[in-house]
Amino acid sequence: MNRLTTRWLLFAGLAVVVVVSYLVNVDLTTTVSARIDKAYRYLEELPEGTVIMVSFDHEASSLPEVRPLALVLLRHAFRNDLRIIGLALYAEGTSIGYQILAETAAEYDKVYGRDYVFLGFRPQHIATILGLGESIIKVFPEDYLAHRCDTLPLLSEVMNYEEIDLVVSIADSDRPTQWVEYAGARYNQRIMAGLTAAMITSHDPYVSSGQLYSVIGGLKGAAEYENLYGVKGGGNRGMLAQSNAHLYIVALIILGNIVYFSAGRRKGGR
Repeated sequence: MNRLTTRWLLFAGLAVVVVVSYLVNVDLTTTVSARIDKAYRYLEELPEGTVIMVSFDHEASSLPEVRPLALVLLRHAFRNDLRIIGLALYAEGTSIGYQILAETAAEYDKVYGRDYVFLGFRPQHIATILGLGESIIKVFPEDYLAHRCDTLPLLSEVMNYEEIDLVVSIADSDRPTQWVEYAGARYNQRIMAGLTAAMITSHDPYVSSGQLYSVIGGLKGAAEYENLYGVKGGGNRGMLAQSNAHLYIVALIILGNIVYFSAGRRKGGR
């Protein structure tokens, strides 16, 4: 068997492991970390009607990792009758954010304009963050669906950050730090982040200092939040697939070493 065929077989085996992991229903036990518990408890204790802002600050490439945590956060908020203002600070996150928000709102029979709105995208993210602290409708005269924002019931009650309890940045980059530096520092706005796993360590100093209220990181964070929420979703399925893929790779490493040393002995090598 040549090397190219071997590689195809190995990658095909990995694909089978991942696909089967998504198809089977296995209850994966995940210990809930203090950060996830803090984030969940905060949303759980907010009064009905509280307004939160969710910003989709990511590109399409990170969707498999950020979609599960975005879904469970939105479901938790809508289940508790919180109202949501959505937007995007990445152009790619605009249509993705609207789709996730609209689909989740439909699950809970939420009404657009009253229970949630989606503002859309504006370039110059720092100017956008600062502008929202003064007037939302000046930064976004129209929403993503081309409605005039001053005609939407929700935005008639919310002028700026003063009426928003929490901003959640769903991100695969350093956008949460800009929310902290400009919305948090200047307007004393509480910020929380949903991050890809690779970005967690770069945001740890902000969490330790209290500038970032909490973070939900990657598939593991989504799985932990789903366990608290009580409904398993993409986070738990993703963690099962990820764990099985890691076990598959470890098994290949062990098998490869066995084959290597066995071949060496047969040839009289060390």
